Amino acid sequence: MDIQALVTAQRAYFKTGATLPLSARRGALQRLRAAMKAHETDITAALKADLNKSPAESYMCEVGLTLSELTFVERRLARWMKDRPHLTPLAQFPARSFTVSEPYGVVLIMSPWNYPFLLTMEPLIGAIAAGNCCVVKPSAYSPASSAVIREIVAECFPPEYAAVVEGGREENQALLDQKFDYIFFTGGAAVGREVMAKAAVHLTPVTLELGGKSPCVVDRTARLELAAKRLVFGKLLNCGQTCVAPDYLLIDRRVKDRFLAYVKRWVTVLYAKNPLDNEGYVRMVNQKHFRRVMGLIDPDKVVFGGKGDPDTLKIQPTILDRVSPDDPVMLEEIFGPVLPVLTFDRVEEALNFVNDRPRPLALYLFSQDKSTQQLFLRQACFGGGCINDTMIHLATSRMGFGGVGDSGMGSYHGKASFDTFSHRKSIVKKSTLIDLPIRYTPYTPAKEALLRLFLR
Repeated sequence: MDIQALVTAQRAYFKTGATLPLSARRGALQRLRAAMKAHETDITAALKADLNKSPAESYMCEVGLTLSELTFVERRLARWMKDRPHLTPLAQFPARSFTVSEPYGVVLIMSPWNYPFLLTMEPLIGAIAAGNCCVVKPSAYSPASSAVIREIVAECFPPEYAAVVEGGREENQALLDQKFDYIFFTGGAAVGREVMAKAAVHLTPVTLELGGKSPCVVDRTARLELAAKRLVFGKLLNCGQTCVAPDYLLIDRRVKDRFLAYVKRWVTVLYAKNPLDNEGYVRMVNQKHFRRVMGLIDPDKVVFGGKGDPDTLKIQPTILDRVSPDDPVMLEEIFGPVLPVLTFDRVEEALNFVNDRPRPLALYLFSQDKSTQQLFLRQACFGGGCINDTMIHLATSRMGFGGVGDSGMGSYHGKASFDTFSHRKSIVKKSTLIDLPIRYTPYTPAKEALLRLFLR
């Protein structure tokens, strides 16, 4: 595919204004909905091929969430597109002040392999709703899903409106060498830095949805069994290959043993005695990531699990106890079913531990103590999170989702997606019936006195 020609064609199509009317945007979203429903079986099969996801997990975490986002956006799009009025300062009387949302133009969406359908289609929905043309680049690590996405997009749009570019690093580099009006990237921090550096050449704004080591903090007041159940859900969903998965456990020393006993029990209840034999248990995406995660498991610190099957690419849910902050498993995002355990004696120690490290994408606090809840809400810096649960803060279109610092910049979901892919320009429409002389020279003492009256 001639990438430069594709971008040029999209830029020419955008200039026609064809993507701007509400009817065009709604029609595009409706075509997407119809295509997704028509290809639901294909999507499920692709997710099974790429990651061994079960049909239920595929619908819950990918297809269903995408359809829910699409419904939310479509129903509210007309309201979001309206000019937004603002109060006009008295010094500018008579005038009307308002802001207008306009699409950036031609945008690039680069998506990851771990939730290949959801994390491609959700930003695409926002970009189309905002009136943009789009080039979509799915991950080469999830080829079956990429092929289905390409087919769906091709059914819904001419390539000059929206198109999918498949491939690996060569295609990524070729895309990043082009001048886009906006880039939306989801992936790891290392590649995120490359994307930002490439974007800087053209002064292209970016959203970076990255990741990091998201802590799960459990204090002695937590409802331990329920906390363990919800931690297991969040940690092992998609075999831990989730950017907001609980990466490590920080737990009050006094309740650690009881809590870990509950964790082990819930792993067995939810995933069977040997998850490696569980057909519904998701696998690692490829050999590279299987070997990487297995290399983070210190056999001397394993208190549960620890084994993997290189033939099926499955890794047992694994708990590592007596972990040091300097252990390899604590020096990178795990992105797998391995849970390192560290302890604290006072919640302030846990807060300092989190704040002394790069800002995480998510934080999960299990505590019944309101003062502890407020301590972490007000003094810990992280992208988003939950109190007494994991993961579910991102499963809503009513709140934006995104990182901070090392875990990313910008947000999306619902209206946040529309805003992300829109430039909001400020307009003052001034009356021509009156022209107050105060702003014109000469600036007499009387004018200065009036200025001081209005501007203070």
